[in-house]
Amino acid sequence: MTKASGMLTTLAMAAGFAVLAASSAGAEGASAEATYKDIEATLGSVPSFFKAFPESGISGAWAEFKGVQLNPKTALNGKTKELVGLAVAAQIPCDYCIYFHTAAAKANGATDEEIREAVAMAAIVRHWSTVLNGMQVDYPQFKQEVDTAMAAAKAKSQ
Repeated sequence: MTKASGMLTTLAMAAGFAVLAASSAGAEGASAEATYKDIEATLGSVPSFFKAFPESGISGAWAEFKGVQLNPKTALNGKTKELVGLAVAAQIPCDYCIYFHTAAAKANGATDEEIREAVAMAAIVRHWSTVLNGMQVDYPQFKQEVDTAMAAAKAKSQ
């Protein structure tokens, strides 16, 4: 295992366990040095990609990362957040993000089947987006058809 992948694994585990509450409200105004200390306290080290970020913005970037992605008290659980991240990463595409979000999803309890399904969903969305946009499907008509289909599905489920 390379040092970089070891750091990403550590980061993924931190995201997965999310033991720390999001107490970074004051991090937005923190100095870069104080932010690096908080990153190290949270993740066990400061991954190089945080050091590569401009010091003038690292406290805000870390506050966002910690406050949303690592926060166990958000509306989405960690596994869901990482599966969404993986689906987006697959669409960008970004090898770094795909690796990170796959590892973080697994650290949050995602199975290989859930990971495959998240990537398949990303592909399905891209496919139909291409069809809808390329064929210039009428948007108001599309919305009406979706609403009708959702109402029918709801009626069937009751």
